[in-house]
Amino acid sequence: MKFKLHNRFKSLFGGLLAINLLFAAPAMASIQEQAADTAQVEQAAPAATADSAAAVAPADSAATTTAATDSATVSESGNTGSTVTPAATTTKEEKKIDPQVYKNLTYYILLFLVLCTVVAVIGKVQSIYVLTKKVNGKYNPLANNTLQAILLFVFLVGFLGFVWYGYAVWGSWSWRPAATEHGKDIDRMFIITTVIITVVLVLVHIALLTFTYIYRMRAKRKAYFYPHNDAIERLWTIVPAVVLTILVLFGFFTWRSITNIPEELKKSALQVEVLGEQFMWTVRYPGTDGEFGKRNYKLTTPLNSYGIDYNDKNAWDDVKGDEIVIPVNKPVRFHILSKDIIHSFYIPDFRVQINAVPGMTNYFQFTPTITTDEMRDKMNDPQYNFVMLCAKICGESHYNMQKNVRVVTEAEYKEWLSKQAKFFTEDLQKEFAQNEGTEKNDRIAASIN
Repeated sequence: MKFKLHNRFKSLFGGLLAINLLFAAPAMASIQEQAADTAQVEQAAPAATADSAAAVAPADSAATTTAATDSATVSESGNTGSTVTPAATTTKEEKKIDPQVYKNLTYYILLFLVLCTVVAVIGKVQSIYVLTKKVNGKYNPLANNTLQAILLFVFLVGFLGFVWYGYAVWGSWSWRPAATEHGKDIDRMFIITTVIITVVLVLVHIALLTFTYIYRMRAKRKAYFYPHNDAIERLWTIVPAVVLTILVLFGFFTWRSITNIPEELKKSALQVEVLGEQFMWTVRYPGTDGEFGKRNYKLTTPLNSYGIDYNDKNAWDDVKGDEIVIPVNKPVRFHILSKDIIHSFYIPDFRVQINAVPGMTNYFQFTPTITTDEMRDKMNDPQYNFVMLCAKICGESHYNMQKNVRVVTEAEYKEWLSKQAKFFTEDLQKEFAQNEGTEKNDRIAASIN
């Protein structure tokens, strides 16, 4: 039985062999070079040992005791007699050929060729098996259909097992109740949607992968020709349309209830401003007046990186938060801005996510219901913190855009706020006073002229 190679296979094999030789040459040269170095070290070691022995040998037989004493002294002091041989040995050990040198591109190409050969041999064995069946008159061309249908049914069982595992294990790892009032509505919407799509997922896969077994092609069985059915088409068009419409309306009214807040509740809520930039968040709280000072990007300087307009006296007492601290069971209204590109204000535990867009201010108001300490007790994790993240991939240091969020009692919040620094620092006050003086002089000069 002759084994013939297809011309394309010959070309592919020849190309791979050429690449193999191309990368094998430097590797073999490196191996030979290391082997030569090792041989030189092995030759040098005996000579060094002999020189060492000659150096410590006695001048004559009468000086044997003296030489032995000198040799012991040299050995203890670490001089020539004791250092040459260990040095040669160490060099020899360092020059051993590293077995990892073989694992270059050549190694992986050869491994790939071996795997291809194994697959080809299995294919040939299968072909011989089929040919033998045909010769003996026992070949059933439809037997493979049954095998594939059984394999698909086995896959169905494994798939359903992994679906259950995903909900039972990974779901319990990642899921925890929301820590805000509106988060309960978000969770309810999420659970209903998940239940619906899970039911559809399971039923569709059961139907697909059991039908491949029940209706597989078999001998003396003819498929029923069923080209069209208006009732079925109406069913699978109307039912998904109704379900999706209900889910969309459900989401719309849920979002509307969260974002459409009466004006009096907006004003009575604690105001917090968050500015995103590459790659950090800056948090601003209003001072005792309860109002933020104006901000203008044209006023941005090295000292005034936030661009606050200190001509507005409401800005003089604005407070800079090193983290986000908010009181429990009190409504908080966030003003979300961006200095450079689109970021995303995202607090997973609070079910809060909204974009920070340059040139505009977005708002999100919510009421936290669980303090950080209560959440730590609930999670049995004394180090647990709520975290505010950026949900946009905003650049190479995107991972740095996070800030701790602490929910505390109102008394703890007021105490923390009283210890925070103001944006209007002494250096900024000097800069502002200097600019004010310059502008005043310019106005006087302009009026005189």
